[in-house]
Amino acid sequence: MKHAKWISALMLLFVPLIAAAQLGQSGRIVTQVPFKFMVADVAIPAGEVTVQLANENARVLIVSNRDAKVSTFARPLPAESRNTVQVGAMVFHKYGNSYFLAGLKIADSRIVYQFRQSKLEKELVAQNLRPTEEILLASTR
Repeated sequence: MKHAKWISALMLLFVPLIAAAQLGQSGRIVTQVPFKFMVADVAIPAGEVTVQLANENARVLIVSNRDAKVSTFARPLPAESRNTVQVGAMVFHKYGNSYFLAGLKIADSRIVYQFRQSKLEKELVAQNLRPTEEILLASTR
C-alpha cells in the first residue's frame, strides 16, 4: 500500500511534464472552430483557434483567436489515456447553442487535457441540462 501512494504521487508529478513535452514538440495546435465557445469565463469567437503552452510545466495553456484578438489562459488537468490518440482534437460540450471547451487531445500521444467547467456551464448542469459532445479535428503547426 505504501508503494501505491508513492507511485500515485510520482504519476501526478510526471504527467504534466510528459504533456509539456508532447505539446511542446509541435509548439501548438490549430483548428477552425465554426462557433463561439467558452474557455473558463471568456468567450472565444468562431474562427481559427490556437492552443499552445504558456509555461514549461504544462499547467497553463493559451487559447486564442488572433483574428478576433481574443485570448485567455486556461489551467486544464493533464491526464494520460490508455491509448495513443492518432489525430489531435478539441472536445466541446454543447448546451443548446452554447459551447464550452471540455478537452484537448494531442495527436500521436496519450496525453489528454480536461478543462474545468466555467461558472456558466456549472449553472447549466445545475439546471439538469445534458450536454452533447462536439469534436473538431486539430492540426499541429
